[in-house]
Amino acid sequence: MRPLQTDLTSFAKFEFNRSPVGIKFLFFQPDGIEPLAEEKELSLCEILREAQKTTDPFYLGKDHRETCVGKILLGMQDMAAFAESGQIGEKLQIFQEARANYAFYKHVPRFDRGIVNYVVFAPLDRMTFEPDLLILTADPGQAEIVMRSMTYSTGELYNSRTTPVMGCAWLFIYPFQNGCVNFILPEMIHGMKGRELFPAGSVLISIPYTWIPTMTHNLGEMPWHLPSHTSRVEYLAEFDTVLGDLARKADLEP
Repeated sequence: MRPLQTDLTSFAKFEFNRSPVGIKFLFFQPDGIEPLAEEKELSLCEILREAQKTTDPFYLGKDHRETCVGKILLGMQDMAAFAESGQIGEKLQIFQEARANYAFYKHVPRFDRGIVNYVVFAPLDRMTFEPDLLILTADPGQAEIVMRSMTYSTGELYNSRTTPVMGCAWLFIYPFQNGCVNFILPEMIHGMKGRELFPAGSVLISIPYTWIPTMTHNLGEMPWHLPSHTSRVEYLAEFDTVLGDLARKADLEP
């Protein structure tokens, strides 16, 4: 793994209630990192939560037991035929019929079989490698600043893509494969909501390696707390002042 060179201290300044987590997808087993404890049989989203609580990096391997569909989405194992036919979603009353659950699978990103054999998880303050993804758990105010750091110098649109189940695909796989920053509300994902993994009102943001340098730089340059966000009165006053100043300047142009 490439040693960490990017300065990620801007993310520490948010003082998130839960640590940002760096993710690394690997074909070969990582050196110097311990595996996830065998007794911890967790879903992929629960493993993310585990990484937020731990102090040391660890990895999920192809031979670990995982209690949901995470290893299927990571390409470490195949989906059972009854599941792929859509039976589970119908039984859970998430979908009207199995056909709807089956049809939805074509939208869900996955890794091809055998491409990813290990996934490393590391809390921000113990990360020693350049991450493929940086996953944040933010409140809405923090999320506004993080997402603005993406568009601040680029004008890029905000992007939120997810599905009612298999939400981990949109945190782990979609951003990496498509190079897009993605954010989701865990309360809209069946498993994350049912497992009560994240506080109400949380926003999960997944930043791929292609965007980490830009967003890190912008967080160091841009104002985090805008005067217009102090109150409605401040917002209207500043907006009127800016519009008035620009109109007067435009009138003076030849």
